[in-house]
Amino acid sequence: MVERTAWEQADFRSDIYVPLCYDAEGSKTFLQVIMDAATLRIQGMGAIALKAEIENRYKNKTYKIPKQAGLSYMVAPVMRTWMLPDWNVHTMPMPHLMFYAANLTNEDIGAAPNSFSYPFVFKEGVVEQSYMIQLLGEAEKAKILADEKSLLENLCAYRDFLCLASKKH
Repeated sequence: MVERTAWEQADFRSDIYVPLCYDAEGSKTFLQVIMDAATLRIQGMGAIALKAEIENRYKNKTYKIPKQAGLSYMVAPVMRTWMLPDWNVHTMPMPHLMFYAANLTNEDIGAAPNSFSYPFVFKEGVVEQSYMIQLLGEAEKAKILADEKSLLENLCAYRDFLCLASKKH
């Protein structure tokens, strides 16, 4: 799927494109949050209220964390989302795997805090929705970019902010 609402941000942007796949455990947990966020947005809930609602659903245990290890595959050739190190929205080629890591921190795994050192832990809005991220290797990344060259060209033609070489971030 391609996520278009970053509930973690207290605004609604029209330029978020996050292609991702979940395994069965992630589909029962984290994907439900994404689907609910989209539904609430369609129903007219504002960005600040949506962020508060999702956070509240984690607090009151409406949303559960994965019961077992699993991962989200994010191996598309391009994504546009908010990311470290500056928390701004960027278009980037960053094929990676995200392992479910609720309540885990960079310190727990020996990664530098708030950096792109790999692997690292990324908190997706709340600590319950954290992931340990591992980039694919440079050879795998190059192959994905080469194999998906026509998709990248089509995406760039569709929206200039999806161009990897774009100066628009």
